[in-house]
Amino acid sequence: MKICFAPADVPLVRRIQTAVVLQWVFSFLALAPCCIVLFLFLLFTRFWLISVLYATWWYIDWDTPSRGGRKVPFLCRMRVWEYMRDYFPIKLVKTADLDPRKNYVLGFHPHGILVAGAFTHFCTEATGFRQLFPGLKSNLLMLPLWFRAPFFRDYIMSAGLVPSDKESASYLLRWKEGGSAVVIAVGGAPEALDAHPGEHIVHLANKKGFIKLAIEHGADLVPIYSFGENELFDQVQNPRGTWLRYIQERLQRIMGVSLPLFHARGVFQYSFGLIPYRKPINTVVGRPIPVEKNEKPTAEELDVFHQRYMDELTRLFEEHKGNYGVPEDTHLLFQ
Repeated sequence: MKICFAPADVPLVRRIQTAVVLQWVFSFLALAPCCIVLFLFLLFTRFWLISVLYATWWYIDWDTPSRGGRKVPFLCRMRVWEYMRDYFPIKLVKTADLDPRKNYVLGFHPHGILVAGAFTHFCTEATGFRQLFPGLKSNLLMLPLWFRAPFFRDYIMSAGLVPSDKESASYLLRWKEGGSAVVIAVGGAPEALDAHPGEHIVHLANKKGFIKLAIEHGADLVPIYSFGENELFDQVQNPRGTWLRYIQERLQRIMGVSLPLFHARGVFQYSFGLIPYRKPINTVVGRPIPVEKNEKPTAEELDVFHQRYMDELTRLFEEHKGNYGVPEDTHLLFQ
């Protein structure tokens, strides 16, 4: 394989952008296990008291993730996230107003490999979510598994991440004053296994939990499609029926996280590595779907809103795909 090295005269600002994205990738792929190892290691050193004190704090603070978390606005506004935004670049596109007196369930599609678009839009202020939708506070849902990692849980909570379980989402959607935007990557970890460049596969056909959640709390549904999310990494081909896909799906059911075999570029060369490609991400926020509150929705009601949501997501994709280089004969594939 021929290695394509980065030129020596790369502008400093681009090097900073790459460094910021590198630390973000490290945070998602390796920081949690490093924090667990550090916590256990300190117990067997003269600094054991740090782990003991943290364990005490952890016990006291156990329910915080499921009660809105602990978002730190200062960290979300740091300029470092603007470098990450400009690396790709990433843009948030508004198509309709969202009333800040209401609560919303925002469905983010597709998941991609590392959900780069969702993190940048809803965990930082680099793309102007609060300016585009004044009065709304966003919280992105993440696998509960990661909130069991010491130290790491506090890091992700500072960005507004909360566990992707019903208790955590319901807490945010019970705000009587409104203004809560709960963001769910609906396809979840399984959808990452279909995150191949040029493909638009959405795991939605049998996903009705978020629909039920919205109806139970009377929160309007808002579909979001992130054009370019699947273009950031190459992934080893893993079509259904192959031994690789079987192993990946098996591990996903056991561990709760998917393990796509992906690669992109490196720091000083463009041929291989785990840093995403510099491909634009354009995230389009669709129109809200009005939802009337019903604490015990029927199966028929779920089906109606589920179909309505799928139709609106399809309309959103078809209406905007031409603006972002998607061929006219390409359509969403629901699974």
